[in-house]
Amino acid sequence: MSDELKKIMIVTGTRAEFGLLRPVMYAVHAQEQCELRIIVAGSHLVQPAVTFREVKAEFGIADTIPMQTAGQVGRLADVESLGKGISRFGRSLEMNDPDCVVVLGDRIEAFAAASAASIGGYPLVHIHGGDRAEGVADEAMRHAITKLANIHFPATQTSADRIIKMGEDPASVHVVGSSSIDGLDEIPAMGDGAFAELGSPEVVVLMHPIGRGDADEQAVMELVFKAFEDKKVLVLHPNLDPGRRGIMAAIESAPIDVQVVPQLVRTQFVGLLKRIGAAGGALVGNSSAGLIECSAIGCPSVDIGDRQSGRERCVGWTSHGDEDTHSIRGAFDTITHSDCVRSAHPYGDGHTGERIAKILASTDFSTSSLIRKQCSY
Repeated sequence: MSDELKKIMIVTGTRAEFGLLRPVMYAVHAQEQCELRIIVAGSHLVQPAVTFREVKAEFGIADTIPMQTAGQVGRLADVESLGKGISRFGRSLEMNDPDCVVVLGDRIEAFAAASAASIGGYPLVHIHGGDRAEGVADEAMRHAITKLANIHFPATQTSADRIIKMGEDPASVHVVGSSSIDGLDEIPAMGDGAFAELGSPEVVVLMHPIGRGDADEQAVMELVFKAFEDKKVLVLHPNLDPGRRGIMAAIESAPIDVQVVPQLVRTQFVGLLKRIGAAGGALVGNSSAGLIECSAIGCPSVDIGDRQSGRERCVGWTSHGDEDTHSIRGAFDTITHSDCVRSAHPYGDGHTGERIAKILASTDFSTSSLIRKQCSY
């Protein structure tokens, strides 16, 4: 393999984020000037849901970075995981010697990789910087990664403006859209058999913790279940953020008969959303998928609480509900009985991965001006 190939290290820490990075990975792999190296970290490696196997089967893996420990959840556990991750990413950088490191979003896996890359002197590329998600503690990490990054790929012009206001060089900021839109049109609606196996749900619930105590997270999840006592409900497991145990406790003791599926691969998840959207159902919870993917494929959604506050969204496809049973059910009834009309999507046109790959392929990562960051004002 030629020494002139640009080694692009892309870091993935969760199955959900892997779904967003897949179009970027494929596009980088298609670039003749680039060599794709994927690093799997964090949640991918936590038992029993060892989702790194999906990444390995599709792309291959250059290295694995264990961080979290199964059964240990909470802010102090995340501190320990972060420290382990930074140290281990340092060794991976030495072993792989990439031309740049690519991370997405705001989770501790991305922050660990970003910290190691910045301190180690490797150009850092950040996707989905500049977003606002006021109701989750991770927003501070998103902006911290922005200040460590050398190249920025925000999803929207509003996020780009925010990055520039943080003192980043406008020449390093490229509005590319969101890779979460890429390839959605190619995924068919879920078929009858698979849909029946999931209980033919009318409501899909995906609630993630926002950093509160377990008891508070459990109480909110119980209110969600109470709002849909008369509906067929499918619930997916939350991510590994602090507060997960509370949501899991509510799922395990759900007062209604719910179908529980730990995780769905992205094609299944999108196919399910297309199916329930066409049938008059909705995604209910606080995942960004409700604001981005749902509006792109025509599936109504209910956004609960403040986790996504400040995030841009399509008008007409999402209804907000407070953390109250009546508000949640009212939001569901409103959005599922509305005549939703597709409008221009703020997160792009489905070609984000290609744009990112072309810019990376044409970038000279050896220039000192790229590494030696300065505040632009």
